[in-house]
Amino acid sequence: MSTAIARALNDGLRSLLADHDRVMLIGEDVGRLGGVFRVTDGLQQEFGELRVVDSPLGEAGIVGSAIGLAMAGYRPVCEIQFDGFVFPAMNQIITQLAKYRHRSEGTVSLPVVIRIPFGGGIGAIEHHSESPEAYFAHTAGLRVVCPSSAQEAFDLIRLAVQSEDPVVFLEPKHNYWLKGEVDRDATPLPLGTARVVRAGHDLTLVTYGALVPTAVKVAEEAALDGRSVEVIDLRSLSPIDDATILASVERTGRLVVAHEASQTAGLGAEIIARVQDALFYSMAAPGIRVTGYDTPYPASRLERDWLPGVDRMLDAIDRSFTY
Repeated sequence: MSTAIARALNDGLRSLLADHDRVMLIGEDVGRLGGVFRVTDGLQQEFGELRVVDSPLGEAGIVGSAIGLAMAGYRPVCEIQFDGFVFPAMNQIITQLAKYRHRSEGTVSLPVVIRIPFGGGIGAIEHHSESPEAYFAHTAGLRVVCPSSAQEAFDLIRLAVQSEDPVVFLEPKHNYWLKGEVDRDATPLPLGTARVVRAGHDLTLVTYGALVPTAVKVAEEAALDGRSVEVIDLRSLSPIDDATILASVERTGRLVVAHEASQTAGLGAEIIARVQDALFYSMAAPGIRVTGYDTPYPASRLERDWLPGVDRMLDAIDRSFTY
């Protein structure tokens, strides 16, 4: 049966709560309301107020409490209501959560998952359409993952909660209601592994989250011009699956990386640097980035021009073939 990404996340969390009595959910409005995007809908009614906890409005307190719970043997899943609200908790995430395993010489794990609806495209007001992934990917000690489909949402939330490492779980809010088939008994790809969504041999297009369906449309359009584009969904933003990307680019010789976040010091630059370091003499053209602009996220009436789309990605592909 076709399932929306938000519902797949709900199903994944329900199964985790049922299977592991140390799993807890904590966040603003995750209980009675079921979350702003209804990802936790019905879970408090099913598992009780001690397992699905409506927290006060205070992100630092949410993450700080989760760290204490993890030290006591629980596996807390925090919800940050919107991407732009995570910044008050950055001290807890970066200086405590990410570093405690290293600080304790591996004797203490903090299996905390921080769910963050992120990205644009929903016509939201200021602080509701941020793309903060580079902050977390830059921080040693954190895993960062991002699903692009209902199947990946179900698989990745389960893998994230079962991980002994802290995981920042980025949910592309623009695609919450994108539907797809979910096989709950399928063996998922491991954490840290990218996925080839569409095979190709002329150019590699790497992206993640809400832009994966867009990239597939780009590949379909490029095929009309006789260009075979391979689309890779990162799934894991930290660590990055170098092997899958390098194997693809070694075959295609060309690389385009797309993400919603601003360009400067983004993941696109990191991926291109890694590829060109390893495959400089195999590249037919330099890597190209297609990203958001180096400005604060714009008002909703301008976001379609700000976000990478089909036309901008096709233009990057055309430029790659001019070298």
